[in-house]
Amino acid sequence: MKILVVDDESRIRKLVRDFLVKKDYEVFEAQNGKEAVDLFFERNDIDLIILDIMMPVMDGWQVCREIRAYSKVPIIMLSAKSDERDELQGFELGVDEYVSKPFSPKVLVARVEALLRRVNGDPDQEQCLEAGGILLDQKAHVVTIDGKPVDLSFKEFELLTYFMENRSVALSREKILNHVWNYDYFGDARTIDTHVKKLRSKMGEKGDYIKTVWGMGYKFEV
Repeated sequence: MKILVVDDESRIRKLVRDFLVKKDYEVFEAQNGKEAVDLFFERNDIDLIILDIMMPVMDGWQVCREIRAYSKVPIIMLSAKSDERDELQGFELGVDEYVSKPFSPKVLVARVEALLRRVNGDPDQEQCLEAGGILLDQKAHVVTIDGKPVDLSFKEFELLTYFMENRSVALSREKILNHVWNYDYFGDARTIDTHVKKLRSKMGEKGDYIKTVWGMGYKFEV
């Protein structure tokens, strides 16, 4: 599988590359945002992007916007900042994971593997979920509502999947974050609220199926 590592620090790129190559990934590098966008669209076969925020020429935010306009490729954002506003902005732009510097290369690789497993599907999972006119095909990564396709980001798709798999179960924000983001998350719960708001909006009147459990989290109920 092919991974694009984007960072203006060559030592960071080499560190990440060395750990990924040990796991048999094919790694491509870019030292700024423009180079990353050019390489991504030129190759058109990148499976995952590890993307720094603060870079010359074009920063990580702009790279994310450019790529998300055409692709749902998984993106892991790297940042030296610990500001939750940056983290929320990343998730709103469609970032799938957020890793703060300094980071453990082994943990980063573990997140890469977990994210790619989720993207490619778990063979033990039920492939299609259906409820109240919503059909979710996990293998094809497609959602239709009353027969009409709905364009969801990767995280929105994961969130809806988790809700539908746990129909009528009250889910705390902590549980949702730990499952959908696949790691213990200690940030702001507004991350969940932001994604739920966007998901509800895209679902139209079916968005009412996602009910708020005050003081706790959410519940999917038809």
